[in-house]
Amino acid sequence: MSKKEKNSQTTGRKTISKKQDIITRFCKNKNAVIGMVVAVIFVFIALFAPLLVDYETQVLGQDIYNRIALPGGDHFLGTDELGRDVLARLIYGARVSLLIGVLTVTCAMCCAIVIGSIAGFYGGKVDMIIMRLMEILDGVPSFLMALVITAAFGGSVVTLVVALAVGALAGQVRMIRGAVLTVRNNEYVEAARAQGASNWQIIYYHIIPNCIATIIVQFSIKVASGILNASALSFLGLGIQPPDPEWGAMLSGGRAYMMDNPYLTLFPGLCIMLVILAFNMLGDGLRDALDPRLKE
Repeated sequence: MSKKEKNSQTTGRKTISKKQDIITRFCKNKNAVIGMVVAVIFVFIALFAPLLVDYETQVLGQDIYNRIALPGGDHFLGTDELGRDVLARLIYGARVSLLIGVLTVTCAMCCAIVIGSIAGFYGGKVDMIIMRLMEILDGVPSFLMALVITAAFGGSVVTLVVALAVGALAGQVRMIRGAVLTVRNNEYVEAARAQGASNWQIIYYHIIPNCIATIIVQFSIKVASGILNASALSFLGLGIQPPDPEWGAMLSGGRAYMMDNPYLTLFPGLCIMLVILAFNMLGDGLRDALDPRLKE
């Protein structure tokens, strides 16, 4: 067997061993596993919502004669003030809330990877200009900025995603920049530069892949923040507009009946709490599993 084949087999065993080590450490973290299971359940509910309930009749269909019905019978979680099935609206609300959370973080993260990589890799005046701009952006509270944008342009899904992504951009840029600063002077970067690779090739093929662990962890944690902020905007009437179902809007609609019929606010509140807790627990578990300094 040639030396090259031996090195290839050794590298393969090391890669498999590293992956197995990460999976093992993640599985030992009970909170992370629970968070992953709960998050996966919500994701599956959101994906297969059309197969679980009928949108036109159960989500949007009104039954005035059966309004504010208590949980049980034909309506497992009761009906709201317009006679609409609460469970069906919660299922479709998961679809809307998770979509906004994932799209918000994806948009913010994609922009942050480009901007943060340039700032961290080039440094100097480029880094100074970019970070000063991010400080100006970060000077406005992210939720206040989202409030202004949604109030000006309406509460559609696109507007919510843009508003929340802009508010989250500065923090994501700082995170990516910090990760790039830790790897830009490593030996493999110097080797790629010595072989004639351009700066963009180094960033794309060497810098960003070695920051992927940080990106994955931040993505899972920030999804929870996106869902919470979207629910808060909808609760204030600036997010998803009726009759479309959304957990924050359902909370807002049920608060007038909270004393006599608390289930109208209890169930949407529980959904928000569970999904946010699940993604935070998942993110913490991924951080512990992917960070070699926490191996012990």
